[in-house]
Amino acid sequence: MTAFTELVFSGVQPTGNLHLGNYLGAIKRFVEMQEREAQCLYCVVDMHAITLWQDPAALKGQIREVTAAFLAAGIDPKRSIVFNQSQVPAHAELAWIFNCVARLGWLNRMTQFKDKAGKDRENASVGLYAYPVLMAADILAYRATHVPVGEDQKQHLELTRDIAQKFNNDFSESISAHGHDAGSGFFPITEPLIGGPAARVMSLRDGTKKMSKSDPSDNSRINLTDEADTIANKVRKAKTDPEPLPSETAGLAARPEADNLVGIFAALKGVTRDEVLADYGGAQFSAFKGALVELAVETLAPIASEMKRLVADTDYIDSVLADGSERAEAIAAPTLDAVKDIVGFVRRGPRLRAVR
Repeated sequence: MTAFTELVFSGVQPTGNLHLGNYLGAIKRFVEMQEREAQCLYCVVDMHAITLWQDPAALKGQIREVTAAFLAAGIDPKRSIVFNQSQVPAHAELAWIFNCVARLGWLNRMTQFKDKAGKDRENASVGLYAYPVLMAADILAYRATHVPVGEDQKQHLELTRDIAQKFNNDFSESISAHGHDAGSGFFPITEPLIGGPAARVMSLRDGTKKMSKSDPSDNSRINLTDEADTIANKVRKAKTDPEPLPSETAGLAARPEADNLVGIFAALKGVTRDEVLADYGGAQFSAFKGALVELAVETLAPIASEMKRLVADTDYIDSVLADGSERAEAIAAPTLDAVKDIVGFVRRGPRLRAVR
């Protein structure tokens, strides 16, 4: 890994109804990662969104909404690169090359395709099946060294690592012939950045199910656009059990709803579950929920307000995406040029700047 400059890449799909799980599992971490010395790229992965049919007018609004959420939560578009995937052609071009590197057996093992396609897999789009290869291209177009991942994306990152390794092995002689260090490989073997105390946020109505925008009950999730009163209402109505909170985390093991609420509190406050239970162990849920309401409203209501302001300013949002896409392309285009040379394509010549 020492041959590669540290770079962090991550993306969020613009499929509407961003919620607390998206914030705690991804966006909050993006803000924190700006403090690393590494370059951070945060992408609205609109090409991934269309693996399932999207209404075109709605999709455009959702791309802007995710961008607004990034900015409202504290991502600085000058310090980090904020852009949407479809504005950088290298993602799609590199994905095709990786389609020819990845093996069918690797994709057949991807559990997320099986979950999303369901029983009617023959009618699923090819894009949904090949989604993990595009994800690998998203990451490796920037030769990213680190990617923050949740539980549901770990398998896809493993595929990214497999593709990088196979490319490095298959083209080792050409990599060396074109002046790159074949010993380190052209692509890094990207490392995961594992989430914090609430990387996986569960439903407020069922602690065994992940919080999801597709849940028919709006009370199952806190949306990032919810007003303060709505947030308070949903927390107070969140499912619990009749026992008081335990004093140690071991006592949460068989209590999914209690574990979820304690995890949410810990993540919002930036502390551990143990620290939360040190303060609230033995308390009834009514008292704990009151504290959680105060913390959630204090954290999330300003984000909701700023999101609404930013979404209304489409010119500004579009300018952020345009600027970010230019900066992203300045990194990705030379990588793609180098890959084309390594693979053996004939091209017009160098663009922007050479890959070092």
